Amino acid sequence: MHRWFLAVCMIVVLTGVLTSCKKKKKISVPPRIGATETGIASWYGHPYHGRRAANGEVYDMEKLTAAHRTLAFGTWVRVHNLDNGKRVEVRITDRGPFIRGRIIDLSRAAAREMEMIGPGLAKVRLEVIRAPEISPPYPESYAVQVGSFRVKENAETLRRRMEREFGPARLLRRDTDPEQWRVLVGQESTPERAGELAERIRAAGQDAFVVRLDPSSEARP
Repeated sequence: MHRWFLAVCMIVVLTGVLTSCKKKKKISVPPRIGATETGIASWYGHPYHGRRAANGEVYDMEKLTAAHRTLAFGTWVRVHNLDNGKRVEVRITDRGPFIRGRIIDLSRAAAREMEMIGPGLAKVRLEVIRAPEISPPYPESYAVQVGSFRVKENAETLRRRMEREFGPARLLRRDTDPEQWRVLVGQESTPERAGELAERIRAAGQDAFVVRLDPSSEARP
């Protein structure tokens, strides 16, 4: 009887552990249709044309695609140009822009539709119109970007300072010409928790914004 009781207790404990582990694995949730965001749009063409985007596709600047820091790959977004009333629908295939204040980086084809090739920038409103057809098979993961450098030593200096003050930090190499080194701090399961970290970093006087992490999307040092 005693052995039977111990066996039952062990099963209950193991079940609780496994359930707890399952709860910690947060599979990516499709973006909410109708969600909006307002800010500045930019566009990119050469030298990125022909290179691999963060989702693994070859970037073609003549297709209607865009880069966003946190939306899941495959999300479709309608972009409204608030300066001239033009609009375009684009699919998220890349990560960026990595400049504070900018919320989306359009392909050249999309920028042409928006009549912003010349100005280069435009005030826009984004509206999520379609979620990815297939959700990513990996858990969501977010970090805080605090800088981007062409000189690796400069990036490493900032990385060490951030690690002393805010915990684990690392470098990610962006495959550009010339290459760029991004400094990322932390790793959170939700954009809200990453946002809290970003607020703490900004309060210390360092520029910071939330970015989504995608497996194999960037080359590591």
